[in-house]
Amino acid sequence: MEQHHHDHHHHEITSLNKAFIIGITLNLAFVVAEFVAGFWYNSLGLLSDAGHNLGDVASLVLAMLAFRLAKVHPTGKYTYGYKKSTVLVSLLNAVILLVAVGIIIAESIGKLMHPRPVEGDAIAWVAGIGVVINGITAWLFMKDKEKDLNVKGAYLHMAADALVSVGVVVSGIVIAHTGWYIIDPIIGLLIAIVIIVSTWGLLRDSLRLSLDGVPMGTDIDKVEEVIHAVEGVKGVHHLHIWAISTTETALTAHIAIENVSDMERIKQEIKHKLLHAGIQHATLEFEMSGIKCNGRCCSEE
Repeated sequence: MEQHHHDHHHHEITSLNKAFIIGITLNLAFVVAEFVAGFWYNSLGLLSDAGHNLGDVASLVLAMLAFRLAKVHPTGKYTYGYKKSTVLVSLLNAVILLVAVGIIIAESIGKLMHPRPVEGDAIAWVAGIGVVINGITAWLFMKDKEKDLNVKGAYLHMAADALVSVGVVVSGIVIAHTGWYIIDPIIGLLIAIVIIVSTWGLLRDSLRLSLDGVPMGTDIDKVEEVIHAVEGVKGVHHLHIWAISTTETALTAHIAIENVSDMERIKQEIKHKLLHAGIQHATLEFEMSGIKCNGRCCSEE
C-alpha cells in the first residue's frame, strides 16, 4: 500500500516537469525584455519587477532541480536519498526573495528622494505583457499547488507577480496622463510589500520543515487520537513527526499493547490510518502495556 502511494507521488512530480520548463522559458524571456525596457525608459518599477521575476526564474529552476533530486535512489550515506533537498530549496527561494525585497526598497527610497522622468505608455505596455506571462505560469501550477510546498510557492509568486504587473500597468497609465513620476518608485515599494506578504508563509513553512518541525496541516494530537482509536492500543509515547521532503511525512512512535499476538494486525491498521492522515513513512516500536520505558509507564498516554 505504501509503495503504491510512493509511485503515485513520483508520477505527480514527473507531470510537473513540462510546467516548470514552460514557466521558466516564458519568464526568462520576459525578464530580459523587462530589463531592457526598464533601462531604456529609466523605470524603477520595471527594473524592480524584472529583478523579482528573475528571482522567480531562479526559484523555478531550483524547484525543478529539487524534484529531480528527490527521485534519486537512497544510498548507504543518504538513506532517504536527496528528498530533503526540496525543503532546502524552498527555504533558499524564500531567502532569495527577501534579498530582492531589500534591493527594491533601497532603490525605491533613493528614487523617491530624487525622482526621474519615465515613459508611462511604454511601462504600461511592457507590464501588460507581464500580466499575461505571469498569469499563464500561475495557471500551470494551480492544479498541484496544494500537493507540494515548492509548487505552492511557485504558484503564489506567479499570481502575486500578475497582480504586481497590473499595478505597474496602472502606474504607467497614470504617469502618461499626469506626469506624476513619483508614482514609479511608489509602485516599487508596493511591489516589495507584495513580495514580503507572499514570501512570509513560504519562509515560515520552509524553516519549520528544515528544523524537522511537524508539517503544516498535520495535527500531532489528532494523529495520536488516530493511533489510540485502533483496537488493542493501550498507549502512545515518543511520538515524532517530521518532513522527509515537501510532499512526504515520516513518523516514529512507541505503541503499548496488551496482547503481542495482535501486534501485526495493529501495526497494519495503524499504518493504513496514518497513510490516510498524510503520513507515508511510519516506524513503530511495540511494547507490552505496563512495562516501564525510560522512567515512564508504557500504558500512560
